[in-house]
Formats: sequence, structure tokens, C-alpha cells
Amino acid sequence: MTTNSKRILTTQLGSLPRTDALLAMLMKIEKGAEVDRGEFRRQVEADMTEVIARQAEAGIDIVGDGELPRIGFSYYVKDRMSGFGGTAKRGTVSDFAKFPGYAALKMAAVKASAGEEADLEESASVYEMPEAQGEVVYDSDLAAAKEEMEIFDTALDASGERGKFSGTFVSAAGPGIISTTLLRSEEHPAYKDDSEYVMALARELKKEYDYIVSRGHLLQIDAPDLAMERQIMFFNRPLKEFLARVELHIEALNIALADIPPEKVRLHVCYGNYDGPHIDDVELQEVLPLLYDANVGTLSLACANPRHQHDWKQFKTYPLPDHMSLMPGVIDVTTNTLEHPEVVADRICQFVEVIGDKERVIAGCDCGFSTFAGYVMVPSDVAWKKLEMLSTGARLASERLWG
Repeated sequence: MTTNSKRILTTQLGSLPRTDALLAMLMKIEKGAEVDRGEFRRQVEADMTEVIARQAEAGIDIVGDGELPRIGFSYYVKDRMSGFGGTAKRGTVSDFAKFPGYAALKMAAVKASAGEEADLEESASVYEMPEAQGEVVYDSDLAAAKEEMEIFDTALDASGERGKFSGTFVSAAGPGIISTTLLRSEEHPAYKDDSEYVMALARELKKEYDYIVSRGHLLQIDAPDLAMERQIMFFNRPLKEFLARVELHIEALNIALADIPPEKVRLHVCYGNYDGPHIDDVELQEVLPLLYDANVGTLSLACANPRHQHDWKQFKTYPLPDHMSLMPGVIDVTTNTLEHPEVVADRICQFVEVIGDKERVIAGCDCGFSTFAGYVMVPSDVAWKKLEMLSTGARLASERLWG
């Protein structure tokens, strides 16, 4: 884990705003159109260099590559693993069923952002997930992962900011979220059940995890499934069934993390990155004890979302294990209201008080700012200002805590 004995460190959580030029290329690639790979790489390098410089300017201590070359935080694995095809029939959040007015408003916003003449179904098809129709196997050459790491290192050097950061991280999808989004095919089953499937994913994803750590970066595991699936896959099903699935996914994750020191890994858990009611979000106290079983050094939780701003209280009942640091979200990435630095500082100090150790709290965001390319709730200028509010608030908290 990356901590500091003199002040509260800050970090973002993965995806950062993409430029229009890069977004257009990603969409063309996703639709099967021809894109010059050399031109694409140059665009990613230029944009990533800028993204790293902007993180430094905003005062972020532990920086990432913004997930710029990826179409989505989890969806990208289809381009690095074989065995996927067709279209997965995944459900949506329960909020859409319970709040039809919200669903209509959200769909109208999606269509508006795509343009007046855009076909909503065609636009949405870009994000349709394939399913596992065969044995899933990670590319033995790790070509895409290696290219992304090379670009990240090049951009860090080109930005001239490498020495200013306390650390770097690279995100990767957890086996659980892949199993619940790129679903196991029922018509062409390569695995007898979901348990066998998620374990196979864990064994293959380990190749990517090991490589990221070998390059000297912290590994961030994105695992929204450990909370979010309560209101999607397990909507209207007994809580115990969902919790059993959480336990299975953590077991699979630990297999994938074998031989990686826990202090090199941070686990991100959230409730779905969208500005909805979140009425069926699982209560943190139901899953928190299970999350402690993950072999990680840092736990990242979405806590700035209005539905979860009370979650700090749960650490009184379920104390953070001594070997873990906490990375609470103190910035909401789904609204355009800028958090006041004093509010950010209050939230940080609240967690420090309940944890009882200021050196084990890192200030973060609830999630990334663009979990899927083109899916944006907060525009670039506001997103960067929010990160500035994060670092300013962390400085205020540090002054209170260290004097």
C-alpha cells in the first residue's frame, strides 16, 4: 500500500476523460472499421501524456493511465482473451424498473448525447457485451497489456512529472465482474456452471495481474460486482444468494492474486457508476466482513454517493483489519456539483476518526469518470476541477490531522 506519514495522499480511480479524437477512434475500432494502429497509438500517447500532466496539476499523488486505450473498464478483456462471441443477455439495474420516469430521462440523455439523428438502439449496441461461448484463454503474448504499459511509461517520462508522484497504478477487471457481464453462454456452455467459469477467468486474468505488478505499478482490481450485482443479477432474490456469490468471487480473486504481495493491490468496490436512485444498493454492513477476506492491502469504497455517505459508521462495528488501508470515495463522479474542499476534508477526517489511524486513509473518488468510452456524466472541465477539490480538501485535512 502507498501511504504517507506526513499527510493524506490522493488518487483517482481509473478512467479519465477521453478526447473527441481518441473517442472517435475507439468507436471505429469497436464497430470493426479500419483504424491505423500507428495513428491510434500516437493519439493514445499524446492524450495520456496530457492526462498525466493534468493529474499532477490537480495535485493527485497516486496516478493512473486513465484507461485511455480501453473501450470500457471491464469490456476491454474481450480484446485480450479468446472464447467470447455472440451477445450476453444481461439485465439492468432495478432502478429502471422501479422508476420509469428516471429510466425515460436517462435514455433521452443518452440519445441527446449521441446526436439528434442518432439511433438509440444502434448507439447502445456499441456497449453490448459478448458471452463466453468457448474456453476463455488470455493472449499468451500479453500484447495489448504490454502495449498499454509501454505507452504509460512513455507518457510518464514525456510528461516530466514522474518524480512528483507517490506512486502509479493500473486498473484491471476482477474475475467476478467479467463473469456477471460477459456471461457464461447457456446455449454453448464451455463451463458447467458459473463457479467453474469464474475460476477459469481468475486463472487467465492472473497473467495480466502479474504483468502489471512486474512493471512496478500498483494493481487496482475493479470489482463492482461485489456490491452492484445485488440490484442487477440478484434483484428480487434472497440476500444470502448474493452474499454466497460475493464469497465465490472473492475466492476466485484470491486465486488470481496468488503470489502477489497484498500491499501491491487495491480493491475497488462500488454500486454502479451512474446517477440514479440506487434504492436497492446492498447495505455496506452486509458485504464489508466478506471484503476483508480479499488478499489486498487497500480497500476502495464509494462513499460520496448520497446513498452511502453514512457508510463510515460501519467501521465502528467492523473495524478495518490492521494490514489494510482504506481509500474512501470523498468525491462523487456522477454529479457536476463541485464538492467544497471543507466538505472533502470533513469526509476524510470522519474516516480517520473511525479507523483510528490517519496514515491508513487515502483520499479517493467513488469511481472513474468514464467507465465506458463515450459514457460521460461529468464533462472534462468539471472532472479535472473535482480532482483539484479532492487534493485541496486533502491538504486541509492534513493540516487538521498533523497540525
